[in-house]
Amino acid sequence: MSEALTNAAEYSVSEIAQAVKRTVEDEFGHVRVRGEISGFRGQHASGHAYFTLKDEGAALDAVVWKGNYAKLSFKPEEGLEVIATGRLTTFPRSSKYQIVIDNIEPAGAGALMALLEERKRKLQAEGLFARERKRELPYLPRVIGVVTSPTGAVIRDILHRLADRFPTHVLVWPVRVQGDTCAAEVVNAIEGFNALTPGGALPRPDLLIVARGGGSIEDLWGFNEEAVVRAVAASDIPIISAVGHETDTTLIDYASDMRAPTPTAAAEAAVPVRAELIGYVDDLGSRQRQGARRLVGSARDRLRAASAGLPRPGDLVAIQRQQLDHAASNLLGNLRHSVQALRLRFSRVDTRLTPRVLQGQQAEAGERLRNLSLRAEAGLRKTVERARLTHDPRAGRLASAAGRLLERKQAQLSAIGPKLSPNALRSELRHAHGLLGPLGNRLSTTIAQRLDTSRSALTQAGKLLASLSYRSVLARGYAVVKDGDGNLVAARSQLQPGDAIAIEFADGDIGATVGGNPAPRKKPRTGPAGSGTQESLF
Repeated sequence: MSEALTNAAEYSVSEIAQAVKRTVEDEFGHVRVRGEISGFRGQHASGHAYFTLKDEGAALDAVVWKGNYAKLSFKPEEGLEVIATGRLTTFPRSSKYQIVIDNIEPAGAGALMALLEERKRKLQAEGLFARERKRELPYLPRVIGVVTSPTGAVIRDILHRLADRFPTHVLVWPVRVQGDTCAAEVVNAIEGFNALTPGGALPRPDLLIVARGGGSIEDLWGFNEEAVVRAVAASDIPIISAVGHETDTTLIDYASDMRAPTPTAAAEAAVPVRAELIGYVDDLGSRQRQGARRLVGSARDRLRAASAGLPRPGDLVAIQRQQLDHAASNLLGNLRHSVQALRLRFSRVDTRLTPRVLQGQQAEAGERLRNLSLRAEAGLRKTVERARLTHDPRAGRLASAAGRLLERKQAQLSAIGPKLSPNALRSELRHAHGLLGPLGNRLSTTIAQRLDTSRSALTQAGKLLASLSYRSVLARGYAVVKDGDGNLVAARSQLQPGDAIAIEFADGDIGATVGGNPAPRKKPRTGPAGSGTQESLF
């Protein structure tokens, strides 16, 4: 018994562990395992990811190496049921086995929908889907950016629809609309359009359209990625999402500023119809012109109504015109009176302005001045002599001042000179006549102009008087009745049978006698003549 045991082969722990490892790896070199992800806390500091796949009866450790994690099209998330593809291996140090995962995919549409709902609740809690974040779309964008595949039917539908409605400058950022790199390319496109400088060499779009055709939930999954949703929410440019058909919904539909059911509908929402816009502007212009015509017509009617209540211009200036005519008629007489008065005053002083009279007045004034000078000189000498006799200390100063005063007086008398000669007086008179001559000419010219103006005004007044005279009325077949004293007869009650009257026609007067029954006397009316109904006088 002991020999049999002794003959059995002995293995070390490492040999057993390696043998188990080779057996497991050879037997399960490529497997697909379905289970729920548990214990996932994101990537480790080394870049690897560690978690557990479990179901109702067992659990299996799983690892995704750093190099494979970056290539995964579907990243692991806690609580998600997935199908993991990889190989089984053991970990000899702890005698455990695990699966090294190469690829992860959701375990059916139900799992994807569960993940989608979970992600939607998370992003909604952060406020990325709030209505307050959504912006108004520009009414008429000059540049539209389109994020889609450059080879699909979507871009052709968008360009065709834009050309039909309102031709616009379109920039296309080509991306893959499904697959592993779809989400990253869409994020780069949105961020790239937002990074463009307004007014730069490449114009910055006023509006973005993110579009692709319809497909399954797996095909549209790139537009459900969290990175794409955050890029749409953070965009400074308004975005229209047009992913899939009308029944397809992705998370960027909630984050975008507007969701269009199809790419064609997105193009229709982006721009108005140019023909309709032109028609609308034409209609506004027509309404504006009609309104302007109505306003002008109303203003014209109000002006006519206001002008009807205004007095005539001739009535406004009638009194002033009458005052002017009266002043003009008095001007000539006043001017003549003024000239006569000036001539009378001149004739009164003319006899006193002869050379002989002026010489006499000058001689008389000179004699009076000499007499006053002699009297002043004698008085000054007496004052100086009196001061000297009384030994007044001011005598010396008085004598000196008197000498200077007498010398100045003699100089003034010498400056007066001899009397003016007759020739000098004639020269002065000619000079005065030369000054008065132009003034007389100006006065004559002014009088003539005033006379012409007054004559024209008088002529106009005569014409106006003739047009307003009652004689023009007589020329049309009317007559004027006067009583025996020459007073105007305005009413039948002013006459009695047998009264002598005079009837004035346009070509002369005739006498007549009133016949018929006497009319009762009435108090003459104080109103205007002819205001009552005139009856026959015969």
